[in-house]
Amino acid sequence: MNRVYNFSAGPSTLPEKVLEITASELMNYNGSGMSVMEMSHRSSVYETIIQDCERTLRRLMQIPDNYKVLFLQGGASTQFAAVPLNLLSQNGKADYVVTGQFSKKAYSEAKKYGDIRLVASSEDKNNTYIPRLTKEDFRPDADYVHICFNNTIFGTKWDYIPETPAPLVADMSSCILSEPFDVTKFGMIYAGAQKNMAPAGLTVVIIREDLLGNASPICPTMLDYKVMADNGSMYNTPPCWCIYVAGLVAKWVEEDMGGLDGMKAYNQEKAEVLYDYLDSQDYYKNPNEKAARSMMNVTFVTGDKDLDAKFAKEAAAAGFVNLKGHRSVGGMRASIYNAMPKEGVVALVEFMKQFAKDNPKG
Repeated sequence: MNRVYNFSAGPSTLPEKVLEITASELMNYNGSGMSVMEMSHRSSVYETIIQDCERTLRRLMQIPDNYKVLFLQGGASTQFAAVPLNLLSQNGKADYVVTGQFSKKAYSEAKKYGDIRLVASSEDKNNTYIPRLTKEDFRPDADYVHICFNNTIFGTKWDYIPETPAPLVADMSSCILSEPFDVTKFGMIYAGAQKNMAPAGLTVVIIREDLLGNASPICPTMLDYKVMADNGSMYNTPPCWCIYVAGLVAKWVEEDMGGLDGMKAYNQEKAEVLYDYLDSQDYYKNPNEKAARSMMNVTFVTGDKDLDAKFAKEAAAAGFVNLKGHRSVGGMRASIYNAMPKEGVVALVEFMKQFAKDNPKG
């Protein structure tokens, strides 16, 4: 069977080169006589794998030496609790901005642990825009400010980094490694890897060292960032296979895609193909403000639920899978992460044109 174009929001498509490498090394990694899935995380062979992964990420993202890179488990959703348990260390206050489902979940979870203030929300317009905020909108005595940088479900993205009086914490699960970011603008970045850098099971945390060591007394050891940092992400068995793949993906971005600048340019090309078509006709509609459109997750609807369902079904039969929108939003969503080839987006647009021709409205 030929490979399909997989537009899943996560777990998502991986670079074919990376899949080929993992297949070739599956039974015998680097002459070790075993798979990465089988080897001890304490072995010298595996230590090289995790260290190489971190070094590549540091080069790619230009992560300063005063930031720790942690390889954790539990998905980004576990960080919704870990962040307040670690960072509500001075005044017990944090400010949150809600621009989608995951930032709303993070806000709700954080409220269990302190004085959590909702600074702004885009729910009044169904999360189709990003609030414009200034430093004065945030409390000067907050311990941190939390945002979700790219909103997977609604297809929006922060088009600016807000200036905040407290360390900025960003969930970058669906946009990490998609373009350059100035890491120093953030106190902490976290990302579930299954959208843009590895299989499900790994969460990457990038945290400034001065934010370590102040975890709440009720913080579980497994969620304490300092414990994980002090143990090199090996307090317990880490998600070994996922870290191995993340390292390969990072090298693919670095060596094959021209680093993050090249990756951004390629992602912009892909997104423009789809958005330019959406803007050129009136059969499909993207509901989001143009300034807030995501490069990674493109949402669209026909305005007819039956047509939307027919579109998703026929698209899958034609080899364009996982285009059905999230159940809370409906419609369609094309997740065009780093590994989605441009030809997949071009082919999708051709399918959309034919579907519109074959299924006239009214």
